[in-house]
Amino acid sequence: MTSFGDLLGPPPTLLPGDDEAESALLNHEDPKKVAAAHPTASIAWATLAEAALADGEPVTAYAYARTGYHRGLDQLRRNGWKGFGPVPFSHEPNQGFLRAVAALARAAKEIGEDDEYARCLDLLEDSDPRAAAELGLA
Repeated sequence: MTSFGDLLGPPPTLLPGDDEAESALLNHEDPKKVAAAHPTASIAWATLAEAALADGEPVTAYAYARTGYHRGLDQLRRNGWKGFGPVPFSHEPNQGFLRAVAALARAAKEIGEDDEYARCLDLLEDSDPRAAAELGLA
C-alpha cells in the first residue's frame, strides 16, 4: 500500500465533486431526482444506496451502490487515477465514491457475496486506510 507521504507512489487523487448535486442533497431534495439530474454524481447514488440499506433492501442498495462505484471510477480515471493510489477520505468530493464503495460492501455482505465484500474493503484500504473506519466498516 502506498502512503499519502510516499514520494515514489502516485499522488493522491482529488475529485472535483459535483456542487449542484451536493447542494441539492444538503437541501433535502429527493435523492432519486438528484441522481436523475446528475447521473455522474457518485454522492447521489451513495445516498440512494445508504437509504435502501436502511430500509432493508440490500439488492436495491447493491444496484445503487454499484452505479455510484462505477461513476466514481470514471471520475477517478478522468482525474489521473491509474487503478491504484490514494483517494483521501478527508477530501470531501472523494466521499461520494468512497461512500458508494462502503455501501456496496454492506450490500454485498447482506446478500452473501463475500468476495465482493472483501474486494470493496481492500479498495477502501488502498484508497485511504482511514476510510473504512470513517464509514463505519471497521
